[in-house]
Amino acid sequence: MKSIERKDYMNTLIGLRDKNLIKVLTGVRRCGKSTVMQMFCDYLIADGVHETQIIFLNFEDFENRKWLEDFEGLYYHITGRLDLSKPCYVFLDEVQQVKEFERLVDGLYVKPNIDVYITGSNAYLLSSELGTLLTGRYISIHILPFSFREFLLTQTDISRTDLLFAGYVDTGGMPGIFDLPENSVKDYIRDVIQNIIQKDVLVRNRWRNEDHFNKTTAFLFDSIGSVISPKKITNTLKTNNQIALSHNTVENYINALVESYLFYRVKRFDLRGKGLLMTQEKYYTVDLGLKKFFLSDKNNLDLGHNLENVVFLELLRRGHQVNIGKAGDTEIDFVVRKPNGDREYIQVAWTAKEERTFQREIRPFELIRDFNRRILLTTDVEPVTTYKGIRKINVIDWLLEE
Repeated sequence: MKSIERKDYMNTLIGLRDKNLIKVLTGVRRCGKSTVMQMFCDYLIADGVHETQIIFLNFEDFENRKWLEDFEGLYYHITGRLDLSKPCYVFLDEVQQVKEFERLVDGLYVKPNIDVYITGSNAYLLSSELGTLLTGRYISIHILPFSFREFLLTQTDISRTDLLFAGYVDTGGMPGIFDLPENSVKDYIRDVIQNIIQKDVLVRNRWRNEDHFNKTTAFLFDSIGSVISPKKITNTLKTNNQIALSHNTVENYINALVESYLFYRVKRFDLRGKGLLMTQEKYYTVDLGLKKFFLSDKNNLDLGHNLENVVFLELLRRGHQVNIGKAGDTEIDFVVRKPNGDREYIQVAWTAKEERTFQREIRPFELIRDFNRRILLTTDVEPVTTYKGIRKINVIDWLLEE
């Protein structure tokens, strides 16, 4: 597969170059953080930066294991290799593997002429001492798997975007799968999930009951786009699987899954009370290919929620703040706050061709007492239509719009 340039992330990094901030690339394992960082490193070299001004270390490489317990030695190794009379760039991949990495990063940050870039596959990176030590001195850039637009760049024939979109919803957008023959994709996804669960969850939290954790994870995948709570999961596992887990244990499992960026927690927003509700959240996964692995053929029976998941991830890519909307006894799929402060409301349905379905989907819009933009996204192939101020748009067109 040809190298897919991830333009949005590259433009962000180019804009932040030499700014007095640590650039922290976060995201689930194998979503492309290292590749984005390497692409930016290559950009610097093409822009005339000499090799004595750059150092790139991946702490999951065996040759760098010697530094994992010696952050001081690593600091002097890095600074000794650089020509600090000129602007220098330090790239530290999976830096959380280094013991007391916070002190290493802080030491490099305060050194004149060093611009620091780091990656991490767990939210612990920013919730740890690093977040406290460097408050106001770093910026987080969250990396996601391929968008549908990037997915199309991996294809040789894009004349039937409708068929390609169906494939994208089924397989997801983890960059590594596009280098593989089809019969190897399942094994690759299995290895990705095992890495996440073992390295970012079980080992770090010192949990030993992998079976209970996996059943909780499968429940969360099966409930994407549905309102759930730890209590509901506890009761269901007890009834269906004869597993007795406390609410606290389930809540800890969920928090760990969110910290590893495998899932995103989305809170409800009361459109009448104008405030966040602290119960009954929804969860979406970082990639539908991971859901397919856990649920197998059951994945294809949930097209509506899978489409919601695609839309949710795209909203994150666009830098929006996303909540679920509660309007009376109805629900808006997404209440979106844009970076400029504008708000819009989005409903998602696989199809709304039938009048009864269409009316059901737009009813929540009619209960909102403001004039913000309202959008209904579907896979229906038809021109954009407007009904009572509600725009019905084909989701593929929406995903590909500039």
